[in-house]
Amino acid sequence: MTEIKILDHKTIGEVQTEFQKHFPFLKIEFYKGEHSEGQGTLDSLKINVNKTIGEARSKRLTGEVSIHGNQKVATLEANFRDVFGLNVQVFRKSANVWLQTTVTDEWTLSQQNETAKEFSER
Repeated sequence: MTEIKILDHKTIGEVQTEFQKHFPFLKIEFYKGEHSEGQGTLDSLKINVNKTIGEARSKRLTGEVSIHGNQKVATLEANFRDVFGLNVQVFRKSANVWLQTTVTDEWTLSQQNETAKEFSER
């Protein structure tokens, strides 16, 4: 199981890099606002990768988010929101395009990563 420790001094970019080490065909983006279920989030709401978690988050708890392959995307996104007040969206690579996983949020991270890997190898 992968543990990504959310600490105030880490930048958004550092968290994204850690995530992508474990899921190379996925990426995670942080936003200023929530998206509705089944909807995407506008690029204009993206939080700058140089901002620290402490600057971006709205809840002042310390802790960790457990991330593992059997976890659903919707669960991961809810955990970031509920525990830290951070709005995140997972993207899956499809050939040369990054797709928001809005319609497949019930898939696990492993399913998302495997599907993206298959499309990238075609």
